[in-house]
Amino acid sequence: MPAEPVPADPGREDDLAWLDRDPMTAAEREEWLDRICDQDDPPEEEEYEDSAPLTVEELAEVRQAAADDLLAVEAATTGRRGPGQPGSARLFPGESSSPAAGFGPGMPLDVLPGGPGLAVAADAAAGEEDGFAGVSDGELIGLVCAWDRVEAHAAARKLAAIAELGRRNPGAQDAEFAADQLACALGESRGRAETLLGLAGYLETRLPGTRAALVDGTISRYKAELIVGATQLLDPAEARAAEQEILDRAARLTPGGLRAAIARAVMKVAPEKARERRERAAKDARVERWIEDSGNASLMGCELPPDEVLAADQRITAWAQELKKAGLEGGMDQLRARAYLDLLLGKDSRPRRETTAGGGGDSAGSDGPGPAGAAPPDGPAGPVPAGFAGRVTLTAPLATLARLADRPGELSGLGPVDPWLARDLAAAAAANPKTTWCVTVTDEYGHAIGHGCARPGPKNHRKRAGPGPPRGNGFSFTPASRDGPSGGYGIWTLRTPGNGPDLTVALDPLTTDPCDHRHQARGHDPGVKLRHLSQVRHATCTSPICRRPASQADFEHNTPYEAGGRTCLCNAGPKCRHDHRLKQHPRWHVEQRADGTFRWTTPAGRSYDTEPTRYPI
Repeated sequence: MPAEPVPADPGREDDLAWLDRDPMTAAEREEWLDRICDQDDPPEEEEYEDSAPLTVEELAEVRQAAADDLLAVEAATTGRRGPGQPGSARLFPGESSSPAAGFGPGMPLDVLPGGPGLAVAADAAAGEEDGFAGVSDGELIGLVCAWDRVEAHAAARKLAAIAELGRRNPGAQDAEFAADQLACALGESRGRAETLLGLAGYLETRLPGTRAALVDGTISRYKAELIVGATQLLDPAEARAAEQEILDRAARLTPGGLRAAIARAVMKVAPEKARERRERAAKDARVERWIEDSGNASLMGCELPPDEVLAADQRITAWAQELKKAGLEGGMDQLRARAYLDLLLGKDSRPRRETTAGGGGDSAGSDGPGPAGAAPPDGPAGPVPAGFAGRVTLTAPLATLARLADRPGELSGLGPVDPWLARDLAAAAAANPKTTWCVTVTDEYGHAIGHGCARPGPKNHRKRAGPGPPRGNGFSFTPASRDGPSGGYGIWTLRTPGNGPDLTVALDPLTTDPCDHRHQARGHDPGVKLRHLSQVRHATCTSPICRRPASQADFEHNTPYEAGGRTCLCNAGPKCRHDHRLKQHPRWHVEQRADGTFRWTTPAGRSYDTEPTRYPI
């Protein structure tokens, strides 16, 4: 850390560091001590005739005093006496004179829970006129985090007071108007005041872990609101069980990541209630419109079936790509918005092309999306294709698909889905011959440790060797041979609903601790399988704050290929284009560890870890 320079000519009474100038070397000190001993006269024996022997305790005190004296001598000759000791004005490497030194990475104030004391220290560290003089980048980030913890603590104390207000108004009529009293005091709407009362009471009675994390500043008030909103349908015991599933990582998850994690936890703890909520909310499906502050307008559908939303989204993207090919200007977001309106209104926004025929003239534009007036794929007024396959990844525990358990699944691009919806979507996918199947094996944390893609078996073995899975619409996964593959990795048979053939799955390990480089590519670019396995291990960008799907990210070498880095799972992972460029910045450092964890170190010297994707288990 940068040290503050000492004044050119400090006065001796103002700065005791002058005592440290030109210290005696160790050799000179030994020579001086020997000379003093030689000059000293030996003691007369009779001087100590009447002296009593020292006790054990006295000897211990003498040794301690001697040790202290030796330390003092060492300090005087080296110039270092320790922080706060007399004569400690000299600065040394590793010590900071900054007023925010305590907020540096790993320092006491950097990990202190939120509270009034932390607020006082952080306020003092800002210096005059918030100049932050002498504060390093690492300490400045520590101050930002400290104020974030203080802010969360203040929110928790405010909610505690609001909860007490609710307790003091237990009667029906008093409770009804308590929100009005709060709204008047805070200048909020009645609806917002009611929300605050509900949030405060819920934290007090149902989510003690979330409340404690908010008091300490581990999570923000917004994250606490996400947890409360997701657990509203649960009873107190279920709510506490759900929060315990995510509190250990709630602080480092982004709000989007936390929203998905708590939704998955709720579906795991109370799957039936999660299904009931989805089915009940579907009755409130609607389309909303409103005017934006800019003067433009918005149109949004709410509480729609997830599979149809995915199909509609893919269709919008497909037509947006057609508009782009035709030369319509704009980014993909703008083109998707145009495609959205085209499909709803039966329009074709592709630029008109001038043609000449018998003297020239402009051709008329087409009435509907598609070339020469034809509709885009499937037509704007045509039905959404049946089934769900091909473009979106549905991940679900095999036990759920086989109806052996009710555990949540996950839809890429949307998030967790309850077990019944996961089974319905999987059954619809099985009805489409273009669907591809993969099997991922996870550890107890949900991290992928093995993976295999299903392929049709040999032609002479494609007929099923026995009856289908029980109940007619489930899945089964069995060893291809009687004894099964050694260690679990090897050939398995996947059977899906319907009359389709049995599928063969070759499970390969995904672990890289140590890595046997079995999937390594010879050149810079990965093969199809290596890229796929990398996307399975990390389903999103490996940045701590990015959730872009790995399928939309770059395959990035942690150690550059040009510098000798392998094109292998042990030296690569998906990074979106922004984070790919960020990682190449000279002041940033990214380390890929053997267990698949990525450690990102910022220019401020702070490190953040990203673990492999946690799949439903």
